[in-house]
Amino acid sequence: MPKINGNEIRPGNTLEHDGGLWAAVKVNHVKPGKGGAFAQVELKNLRDGRKLNERFRSEDKVEQVRLEQKDQQFLYESDGKLVFMDSETFEQTELDSDLLGDRRPFLQDGMTATVEYYGDEALSVSIPQKVTCKVVETEPVVKGQTAANSYKPAILDNGVRVMIPPFVGEGEDIIVNTELFEYSERA
Repeated sequence: MPKINGNEIRPGNTLEHDGGLWAAVKVNHVKPGKGGAFAQVELKNLRDGRKLNERFRSEDKVEQVRLEQKDQQFLYESDGKLVFMDSETFEQTELDSDLLGDRRPFLQDGMTATVEYYGDEALSVSIPQKVTCKVVETEPVVKGQTAANSYKPAILDNGVRVMIPPFVGEGEDIIVNTELFEYSERA
């Protein structure tokens, strides 16, 4: 694995530090009036989600880790495990549903997700940013209500509650942003 200097750390880099795998979330380069410059780095543990603030001087060496990304197709869920299939080798992999966190309801059968691996260990699963869902419950349209900044609550077919514009009714398909949990557009 390549070693990089402490001042070369960028947000999004994956580092091996203190016996764990960490993702650099925020990096702030500090040049104090006295002493040497350093990088103040906010790290997030990829295995358990812990956060850590660490200082790296420019002469400090850190192991940079390259994660392998594979596109895999979601097949089904059983006993809290998500089963994915590699589209090239057709090999099936079971992963914890915790890897998706809040975005788990947006994972649909047959959807292609990107799984990041460190060796044989799956560290994270990312789904497409925009997903099509059906509105199953919402309030009826109120006559005379303008569309400017007026949203109404709706429940989607996956159980997620989002705010939608007044012109969208029950039974309609909408596109939802899975990162912001909000209405994006009509499908």
